[in-house]
Amino acid sequence: MNGLLVGRSSELAGLVQVLDSAAEGVAGVALVGGDAGIGKTRLVTELAARAKERGFNVLVGQCAELGDSLPYLPLADALRGAEPAVRAAATAHPLLGQLLPGAESQPSAGLTQQRLFGSLLGLLAELQPVLFVIEDLHWADRSTRDLLVFLSRMVQNERVCVVGTYRTDDLHRRHPLRSVLAELKRLPTVMNVELGPLGTGEMSDYVATLGEVDAQGLGLIVTRADGNPFYAEELFAAMAEGDALPDGLASLLMSRVEVLSEAGQRVLRAAAVAGRRVEDDLLREVSGLPLAEFEEAVREIVSRGLLRVKGHGYAFRHALLQEAVYTDLLPGERTRLHTAFARLLTSPAELAHHYLAGHDLAGALRASIEAGRAAERIGAPAEAHSHYDRALSLWERVDDAERLAGESRVGLAFRSAVMASDSGDNHRAVVQLRALPPTSEVSERLAYYLYETKDQEGAIAAAERAVESAEDQVALARALATHARTLLWSSRHQEVEPLAERALATARAAGVRDAEVSALVSLASFVELRGDIDRAHALLDAACAGRTGDLAMDLRARFNHARIHYEQGLLTRAAEVADDGILMAFETGLKWSTYGTDLRFLRFLIHYAAGEWDQAESMAAGFGARVGTVPEAILSSFALFIEVGRDLPAVEGRLALLRPFWSDPLAVYMSRALAAEHALWHGDPATALDHVRAVLAVVDEDDVGMLRPIAIGLWALAELGTTEGADDLRALAHATLKAGPAGEGGYVGPEGRAWELRVEAEWHRVHGRLDVPLWRRVVETFDVASVYEAARGRWRLAEALLAAGDREAAQAEWELARETAGKLRAVPLENALLEFGRRARFGGGGGSGGGAGDAGLTAREVEVLRLVAEGLTNREIAQRLFIAQKTVSVHVSNILGKLTVSTRTQAAAAARRRGLLE
Repeated sequence: MNGLLVGRSSELAGLVQVLDSAAEGVAGVALVGGDAGIGKTRLVTELAARAKERGFNVLVGQCAELGDSLPYLPLADALRGAEPAVRAAATAHPLLGQLLPGAESQPSAGLTQQRLFGSLLGLLAELQPVLFVIEDLHWADRSTRDLLVFLSRMVQNERVCVVGTYRTDDLHRRHPLRSVLAELKRLPTVMNVELGPLGTGEMSDYVATLGEVDAQGLGLIVTRADGNPFYAEELFAAMAEGDALPDGLASLLMSRVEVLSEAGQRVLRAAAVAGRRVEDDLLREVSGLPLAEFEEAVREIVSRGLLRVKGHGYAFRHALLQEAVYTDLLPGERTRLHTAFARLLTSPAELAHHYLAGHDLAGALRASIEAGRAAERIGAPAEAHSHYDRALSLWERVDDAERLAGESRVGLAFRSAVMASDSGDNHRAVVQLRALPPTSEVSERLAYYLYETKDQEGAIAAAERAVESAEDQVALARALATHARTLLWSSRHQEVEPLAERALATARAAGVRDAEVSALVSLASFVELRGDIDRAHALLDAACAGRTGDLAMDLRARFNHARIHYEQGLLTRAAEVADDGILMAFETGLKWSTYGTDLRFLRFLIHYAAGEWDQAESMAAGFGARVGTVPEAILSSFALFIEVGRDLPAVEGRLALLRPFWSDPLAVYMSRALAAEHALWHGDPATALDHVRAVLAVVDEDDVGMLRPIAIGLWALAELGTTEGADDLRALAHATLKAGPAGEGGYVGPEGRAWELRVEAEWHRVHGRLDVPLWRRVVETFDVASVYEAARGRWRLAEALLAAGDREAAQAEWELARETAGKLRAVPLENALLEFGRRARFGGGGGSGGGAGDAGLTAREVEVLRLVAEGLTNREIAQRLFIAQKTVSVHVSNILGKLTVSTRTQAAAAARRRGLLE
């Protein structure tokens, strides 16, 4: 590869734009595709150089043509080749250090892959700005493909740029990368770059950079190369050496190999069997040449540009050359060389590859099992499953397989199924488990996986078999705990308590902590539904006392404990438990695991309910708006609570990005209910009602979460001045409460009771009745559950009191509501209260804006005005308040208009006169 980049200016400009956006905090991913030899590596090499000039940490890793044998190979490659400071930082993160040479694997506590992914995110956050390049994705293992998808979805506000290259001509119809590329290209964070052949003029310019060539030779090279730079380089090299130019790239490449000495060809053939790269001492051993002859052969190969020195070994200048040499080997020659490598290697995955290619089936079986266990330890369940399945496929063809494997075929097949599930393929796991003898252990895992796939009937049947077939107390404890879990939300939920109690006793007697915690959580959920909240807390206190060694179980216990406190309005304790769970998730690299994410959602809602809106807004900034999947859309929807409540500029953009996901019930519930509130605050009750109807059409009628959108719908009807549909909404709320989450009514927490009262109060308001006692109960009940909703209730209570003629009490409630709205910077509520106060002719009173002395400024505008008076620029104000600079500009314009002044200095003087800076 020469030093000049020709004909790729537009493609490079696009990649540099992604890089520059990352430097500014908008993460991006670029996929660079093209035929072999078209210049993908040269392009990303130039990008890496630009990144280093901009102060980026650059990580470059390469996939190898070993299928799924070596999990996370490009990540390990990138870390090994990184600067010492980067390698040192990697060792401080769970699991990442295990990818470095000489590291020992750690015992697994479950969720290993999620921990590794979370650890990498943490490392990238420490190193940012970062450019992470993954080359040759067409050879990527399954775990690397999963990692690429994870990074493409998760990096949004980090200064991180991820670039992957792949061969388009290798992607046959069933190639595993095809579906990954299709998924990634739909994401808004991903840019696709396709490299086509260079044009005739560009190719002529490129060949001219290689050296001197006459016009006839130039024309011949340009014609034969067909726009492919690598082909052009090989043609130029062959012509420079005086060789005839054969037809076809493979023939051309081999013509350059054939001019080597016999020793040189021998070494190159051995290198081709090793793969794209090979260590010096390993290549020397396999070649069988004396040291001096070997070194002379290598020097000859390197001088002709066929291999290049890389670290302590050598790499083919291009993968096409390695493929051509390997393909040219005779079958027996290839087998002998693979066998020679297998005698010298220690990596189980590489051993399995070479044993299989060398037709040593016993060695391949043993090495495959060892490779599977190694893959398990580093969090690569897909590769572990693949290795175990390969061993299973060899089992009947190998004598004494059980002795070589160190376990039975059934035991190995069971582990393969568990790894399939851990890699996200529950369907494959279920199929494999159903093919095994139905032992208690097999049936218990089958029940667990069926429950996860929403096959409740199948899960219950499998769990019952697990209990019946248990041969020891450990198996029985786990079977009983899983059986209790499968029944929790079924028509047989009354059986949960005795089952869970039995599971607890059995687990404690047998010392099975994971089964004990599972039973405690299921039993706590059951007694919570029955209304026995004190017992639910006691059970979850026991579940959270210490750790089980199963991180998923530990996080599940803490999430449920925090959730019950939250739903009881015990926000301080809820925050403590949630913070403990979040800390555990961060320490173990599980920030983005299912329960790690759920705990952060819950912590956000606790901040929101407690009136800690600045902290809530800070957390919401991490809920990316650029979404590509349903889970991401649901995560993004949470941010709307604070964005709608404060009427932040991001609302409309976020809703637009969420709209494509409004076919998913939970995404609809989360985003469209808040879109309805946003429409109401902006005077569009008809649109709000459309959103509410869409939510009610997809939410189960027994879900008490229905109460909130029903109340919003009644608010919209009141604004429209119609009673049509109001009775139906009220009846739906009553039916929901009667059904309850288990279909038999049951306990509803403080927030649920508050929304029940709010529905009733809004229904009366639709019919023109402002019920003071009812709105007072709404306020009193929300006072426990949500600072903001209590303030919204006070707004309606003040209206009801004023209509009842109690002006003094109305103003008192109005002032309390304004005080809360001002502290929260809940702009829409502030404005609504201001308008109501003007109509009611209330005096200035307490609160934070809207009185005669403040010229009708909102709380946010007063806050901005105070910073203007300090002499801060719009940019500094934006940084101080965590809002957009454009938003500050709008606030400043409004302030100047309301104060009837034309400069910032005049505004500051007016603020001092009015006492707004005190």
